[in-house]
Amino acid sequence: MNEAKGTLYIVPTPLGNLGDISQRALNVLAEVSLICAEDTRHTGQLLHHFSIRTPSQSLHDHNEKQKAAFILGKLEAGSDIALVSDAGTPLISDPGYTLVSLCRQAGIKVVPLPGPCAAIAALSASGLPTDRFAFEGFLPAKQSARLTQLEALSDEPRTLVFYEAPRRILDTLADMETVFGPERQVVLAKELTKTFETIHGAPVAELQAWLKEDSNRQKGEMVLMVAPAPKQEELPKAAVKLFLALAEELPRKKAASLVAEAFELKKNALYNLGLEG
Repeated sequence: MNEAKGTLYIVPTPLGNLGDISQRALNVLAEVSLICAEDTRHTGQLLHHFSIRTPSQSLHDHNEKQKAAFILGKLEAGSDIALVSDAGTPLISDPGYTLVSLCRQAGIKVVPLPGPCAAIAALSASGLPTDRFAFEGFLPAKQSARLTQLEALSDEPRTLVFYEAPRRILDTLADMETVFGPERQVVLAKELTKTFETIHGAPVAELQAWLKEDSNRQKGEMVLMVAPAPKQEELPKAAVKLFLALAEELPRKKAASLVAEAFELKKNALYNLGLEG
């Protein structure tokens, strides 16, 4: 690294509770020449609260490619710059990837500060396995693409972690039920560190019903965590053959139900069976 160049600091900010910001983060934000923020108005409230007067400029999904070169030029000229998102750790389903990649390629020092991250905070309190997990960010907004992605993850042996928007939460859970089966355990964590923080886990079909009972439960920033796919039990070859045949003519759920009843098996074992055999 060229020490004449500046440093890019990756600075996590609170999810909601301002007490979660670290003293190191405050020091960096106060000492750098510029703060690149996802939303300068939102970050401005944080800076005002802590009496930090460092200038800021926007860096978000729609302008990052255009602004990254300009910011890189300031770093190469010796300025230290902080990168923040609206909440949590930058780049984790937030802007910053293009800028950080350019900095690494140009030999600019990139210093990450540890701090708040909704995915990790939610996972730690979920009660689901944490030794291995896969962070998938936001699922596609369109149902066909969302179902395709969920199908690709249906046999994933790790805990799955997603972010989801309130307006899509019921649609996403319905698709999860379709792909994973109604009994797959899902934990919803929302409004972490805020007044109405809620962490609620249930089989996916029951979780949908719980959300529908009260529309307020469908509001807020959300993390969805899905239990690992159950280990597939050994199934009778005749049952597998019949299920695969029926699944070509009937909905997968119906085929699984019929075969499970005929062979006295669990529906999920058949439902999660790969259609390729």
